[in-house]
Formats: sequence, C-alpha cells, structure tokens
Amino acid sequence: METPELSAVLPMFNEAPVLERTVGRVREELERTGRTFEIVCIDDGSTDDTAARIGAIARSDPRIVSVSFSRNFGKEAAISAGLDVARGRAVLVLDADLQHPPELIPALLERWDAGYEVVDAVKASRAPDALARRALARLFNAAIGGAIGRDLAGSSDFKLLDRQVVEALRACPERNRFFRGLVAWVGFRVARVPFDVGVRAGGESKWGSLALVGYGLRNLVAFSAAPLRWIAWIGFLTVLAGTALAVQTFYNWLSGVALTGFTTVILLQYLLGGLILISLGVLGYYVSHVYEEQKARPVFVVRKPAADAAKPERGT
Repeated sequence: METPELSAVLPMFNEAPVLERTVGRVREELERTGRTFEIVCIDDGSTDDTAARIGAIARSDPRIVSVSFSRNFGKEAAISAGLDVARGRAVLVLDADLQHPPELIPALLERWDAGYEVVDAVKASRAPDALARRALARLFNAAIGGAIGRDLAGSSDFKLLDRQVVEALRACPERNRFFRGLVAWVGFRVARVPFDVGVRAGGESKWGSLALVGYGLRNLVAFSAAPLRWIAWIGFLTVLAGTALAVQTFYNWLSGVALTGFTTVILLQYLLGGLILISLGVLGYYVSHVYEEQKARPVFVVRKPAADAAKPERGT
C-alpha cells in the first residue's frame, strides 16, 4: 500500500462491545480530512473476541491493520507496537473506548500543519470519577511532571506525533516504558489542545485504584531517579534532627534535668529503623528494574495467524 499521511493507533484490551463503533467513528473522522490514512488496531491479548473482530474488519478494509499479542503485555507495550507498525508521516494515538473524542482529530491536525511536532490533547474536564481516583491521577501527574521537569497536568495518551518524534521514541531502548513521559523527554515543539473526557462507550475501565498506584510507582522508578534523591535528602535531614537532639540531650545531662527511661531511645529506633527499611525497599525496587532491563526481553510478542500449509500430493 502507498505510505499514508496519517496513522491512527488504537490499543485494545477486551473492547469487543465498542470495537466496531470506535473504528467506525475514527475512520469517519479521518475520511473527512481528505488525507490518506491507516488505522492500526493493537489487540493486547484480549480474552474476549476482540482479536477476531479486528481481523474481520481488517479483511473488509485494507486501511485497517490488525496486530494481536500472544498475551496481555499492557497498554504501554501496545502503544509501542503501534508506533513500530504505523507508517504515516504523523501518528495519532487514542483510546478505543471513545473517551478520547475522534471529533478532535481535525483540531490536532491543524496544529500539526502549523508546524508543531507534538500535539498534546489535555483534559479540560474529566468524566465522573471517584474522588480517590481523581486525586491519584493528579498526584501521579504532579510526581512524574516534577521528576522530569515538565508540566503533565491534564496530560493523556491522546496525542498526534510527527514522524521524527515517532522515530525518536522508537530509538529509546528501555523495556519499562512510559509513553507520556518519553514524549515530554524527547522535546520538540508542543501544542496543547483541551478536550472534555467523555463517558466510556461500553465495557469497564481496566484501571482500579490499586492498579493506578502500581502504575504510578513503576513509571516513577522507571523514568526518574527522584526517589533516590529523596532518600538522600531524608537521610540528611534525619542526621540534622539527630544532631540537634543529641545536643539537647547533652545539655539536659549537664544541667541535671535529663529524664530517666528509654522512651526517646525506643522512638528513635523505630524512626531510624523505618527509614532504613524504606530506603532499602526503594533501592531494591530500582535494582529489580535494572535486572528486568538487562535481560533485554522484547517489550511485546506478536501472535501471527496460522498459515494454511499446502498439503503434499500423495503418489499413486
């Protein structure tokens, strides 16, 4: 096929209830632009019939590209696979549940035509979510943004990337990837387009509160050394506090007003023991990530459809 001007990447996991509707909406918006395009659908090891439905759509429309993983590798791996497969001069990444509105595509393309290499769709408002979920999302964006020196408030995976940005992302060799962080890290000129997050078109969110906490911690450790610096500062402040307490205790002893008992000693032991264990835990977490990276396993594995082998003819 001729190289398209635009590629749309749709990561999918158990999206069978909304798959046809999503692909249809995205295809309709892309057709309205009058540009050549392809839609790359990445099945992230779904347990429903998502893969079969994608395959059926791809057979009926050559502009639809179907890729299926051998198992569930996660959304970050699905986005990486989409960037590897996409051939367009610009690559659009959006969710398959229609919370990223396809109607925003013309506005994103307008910014790209104006010369911006990264067009970032940012959340102006969110769909109704639990208070704890919204708080976790804000805390996560603030922590990651502060660690990499970028403003990630309202940031999402809904982005339009120029080909040179895509190639820069593909050149990043790490296995534990964070798409939003990597896009901010590679630089380039960024335009921000606000959008209102819609209600899911169907199905259920794959991200619970505990999953979001794990996702945030994993990406913070994988993308930044900030926790190691925090440990150093906590240790420094603890030493200062201990020195001040030692001076106070010595002064009380000289004054003859020192209290008997071990309450202070016990509290200090609990405090220092907790800090040491937390520090060792953070260091161990980093070591485990280094261990995972040095194995250099692939980020994802694609399951290829079985080919119909020609049967050998039997002699008479």
